[in-house]
Amino acid sequence: MKNLNEIAAEWGAIGSVELVAERENTVYRIMRTDAPAALRLHRAGYQNEASILSELQWTKRLAEAGFPCPKPIAKPDGTFLTPLADGRFASVVSWVEGAQIGAADEPFEGSITQHCDLYSNLGRLLAQLHNTSDGINTDGITRPTWDLSGLLGKVPFWGRFWENPALSASESNFMIYARDTAHAHLRDMKNADFGLIHADALQENVFINEAGLTLIDFDDAGFGYRSYDLGVSLSQHYTLRYLDDLIAAIQTGYGTLRKAPSIEDIKFFLMLRCFASSGWVISRQAKKSPTQRRYAERALHMAHQWLTTP
Repeated sequence: MKNLNEIAAEWGAIGSVELVAERENTVYRIMRTDAPAALRLHRAGYQNEASILSELQWTKRLAEAGFPCPKPIAKPDGTFLTPLADGRFASVVSWVEGAQIGAADEPFEGSITQHCDLYSNLGRLLAQLHNTSDGINTDGITRPTWDLSGLLGKVPFWGRFWENPALSASESNFMIYARDTAHAHLRDMKNADFGLIHADALQENVFINEAGLTLIDFDDAGFGYRSYDLGVSLSQHYTLRYLDDLIAAIQTGYGTLRKAPSIEDIKFFLMLRCFASSGWVISRQAKKSPTQRRYAERALHMAHQWLTTP
């Protein structure tokens, strides 16, 4: 199997390879002759070759249309991927300078006003993403679908969240009831805005620098409800006492460029993200891991809140 330096050299990298993130994908900082870049080793078995190439095709068109996101970098032969012996694929995208706007389980360091201003800007960024995506050629793009079935079907894209091993039998039954109720609600939702979405605009995937905000890591991106993007971005803040202010802020920012969903719809899709995450963690943590319970409790909390709100 090729070592990291050999893989990086296919994109003209020189010098050492530096590990910067090890999440769904493993990401390294490499240096090319003209600028740094991000070498990504895609998690085996998650996205196939066609799907990864579609992600790169989409983000290339987004970047060329002026949307702030990493741009894929081709090898000298014009190809964008290197298959690895362990089932993973390697790709390289442009490096994004700046810092994450936050991290999971870490409180925001500024004031409530500053936090709301930040999320107003994030709402605007997501509206810009949706506007730009609607205006570019999406022919040939094959990506996962965050639709009714993908979120609330019998086999959701991220897993059967009501079977999270940290749930008791009664809690699992409650989550089945919540899923069925949410399924009927989403099925009956009229004229829902649907198209290409990022689907993972968490704090770690939004960078800030002097130029503003940049969206990175399109690994989970696909076709889905636009309101889901807003719900995802708020899911790490579900316990904040000023959550309603943050929701209003992201709605306002989104509405500067595009028709904004209602507060109620944003809260609904926030809940759906919490459901999805409770399924996502099942195959990624040990059954008795505290993380399983943390994700399950978040889904339970949001379900109780949604079902009991008039």
